[in-house]
Amino acid sequence: MKKIAIITGAIVTVAAMFTSCGSKREPGKVYMPDMAYSRAYETYAERDSTKFTADQNNKGGLIFYNAAPVAGTMKRGEELPYTLPNDTTGYKLSATVKSPLTSFTAADSAEAGRLFNINCAICHGAKAEGNGPIASSGKIGGIANLTLDSYVKMADGTMFHSITYGRNLMGSYASQLDRKQRWMLVKYIRTLQPKPTVAAAPASTDSTAATPAAPKG
Repeated sequence: MKKIAIITGAIVTVAAMFTSCGSKREPGKVYMPDMAYSRAYETYAERDSTKFTADQNNKGGLIFYNAAPVAGTMKRGEELPYTLPNDTTGYKLSATVKSPLTSFTAADSAEAGRLFNINCAICHGAKAEGNGPIASSGKIGGIANLTLDSYVKMADGTMFHSITYGRNLMGSYASQLDRKQRWMLVKYIRTLQPKPTVAAAPASTDSTAATPAAPKG
């Protein structure tokens, strides 16, 4: 019985060897081919015309794959659309845009502070006073002190516009921060700024109010 099992095993082994090595032109069997050869589409790679048909937009031409979102959808982190262009008109109109963040929790503030320290404090300083390491080095001037009255009075939308597209020496941070994170930064910067100054009410010019009543005789 043992001899039969040994002979059977030897025959199976030899057969397997001939199957895998029988032809030098055949690669043989690949274990889990999806792990070795990706079936993912490369951007703008031509699709197999036998499996995909041209749509109306291509008008019967070649079909190419692209990674653009499906029409009517948006990727995560882009749920707060901002459509103003990066030009003079867009900058002026940004003053009318309100922050879409209706709440700002302690956890949000902590995360926004972390993002500020990573992306902004190097120039503006930890307290947004324009005295970060780069500003203190003297190599670059004109770094904004965000606690000044002009920035305190700046609209949320204008500040967001500047972070999105860049302003003066500051470049765009749209590639580093998604829209929600940029709005969170605006909220956080507000917590570092002093409260807006309120102009004093003008003195009354009413002569009757300024003149004391005559004493009764």
